[in-house]
Amino acid sequence: MSERNPYSARLPINEQRDHLMVQVAKLYYDLDRTQAQIASELGLTRWQVGRLLTEAKEAGVVRIEITPRAGRRTSLEVELHRQFGVREAIVVPTGEIDDQTLIIDSVAQAAATHLASLSPKPALMGVSWGRTMAAVARALPKDWCPGLNVVMVNGSTALTTTTSRNSAVAEEFAQSAGGRAILLPVPAILGSRSTRDALEQDPIISRVMQLAEEAPVICFGMGGLSHQSVLLGSGYLDENDIAGLRDLNSVGDIMGRFVDAKGRIADRNLDDRTIGLRLEALSRKERVIGVAAGEDKHLIAAAGLRAGYVTDLVTDEGTALRILEETA
Repeated sequence: MSERNPYSARLPINEQRDHLMVQVAKLYYDLDRTQAQIASELGLTRWQVGRLLTEAKEAGVVRIEITPRAGRRTSLEVELHRQFGVREAIVVPTGEIDDQTLIIDSVAQAAATHLASLSPKPALMGVSWGRTMAAVARALPKDWCPGLNVVMVNGSTALTTTTSRNSAVAEEFAQSAGGRAILLPVPAILGSRSTRDALEQDPIISRVMQLAEEAPVICFGMGGLSHQSVLLGSGYLDENDIAGLRDLNSVGDIMGRFVDAKGRIADRNLDDRTIGLRLEALSRKERVIGVAAGEDKHLIAAAGLRAGYVTDLVTDEGTALRILEETA
C-alpha cells in the first residue's frame, strides 16, 4: 500500500470521499478493474473499495439495471408453480453474478414491476420492512397505484441506530404510489407477552392492526437465520438468540415470526412477544407476495411455500434452484 496516499489510514468523511467514491466506481464499472486492482492502484484496502462501492449504490451515485436477454427463468417458474401451486412465480436470471447487492436489486426491480402490474389495483396493501423491502420501495415507479393506503404489518421501531428507518419502507411505498402510509410505531418484539397484549389492545395500535387484517394484498421480504438478520441489526435479537433459534430448527422469519422448515412457529415464547399480523391471516389474503433474494434465503422461502403463506414468489434463479433441490 502506498505510504503517500492520504486514504491509506482511513477513508475521508468530506467531499474528498465523494470524489474517491466516483473514482472507485468508474474504475470498477466502466474500466472493469477488479476490487484488488483498484485497491492497489489507489492505496486502499479491498474492504475500503467494497465499502465505497456499496455507498455509491446506496447514495445513487451508481445505478445498476440488470437486463438479461431472457428476462425470466420460465422453466424454473413452471416448476415452482407445479410443486407449490403458487399463483405467480417470478424468477430473475442472474447468471454468474455473485454480488448479493446486485442480486437483491434485480429481484427488487422485478418485484416492483410485479406490484405495479397488479390488476385490479388494491386500495389497501400491507408491507413488512427490511433490506429487501427497502430495495423494492426504491424501485417502484411513480404513481404506480394512485391513492394506495399502505399499512405496516409488523412492529417497526428499531432499538438500535440503523442506516435507515424501518418505517421508511411503508412511507416510500405510499409516496411513490401517491397515497398514504399507516405506521405501526411499536417494537417488533417486546420483553413480555403481557406487554404485547396490552399494546395490541390499545385503540390506536389495534386500529392499525385491523387494517393489516383487512388488507387484501401483503408484500414482505423473507429473512434468513444468520448474523445478517435485520432483527439482530435492529437490536431485537443477539447472537445467542440466533443460536437458540437454530437449535429449535428455525430457518428464518416471515414478518418477524420465526418458523421451521414446514412453516410452523419455531419458538412459541418469542412469537408470543412479537407484535404484528399473525401468519394464519395470510391464508385469507387475495395476494401474498413474498420476495426472497440473495444468499441463504432458500430455506425460509421453501418454508413459506410449503405452508401456503405465499401466493406470488419473486426470487433469483440461484434461490429458485436451491428451493427446488431442497424439496426434491
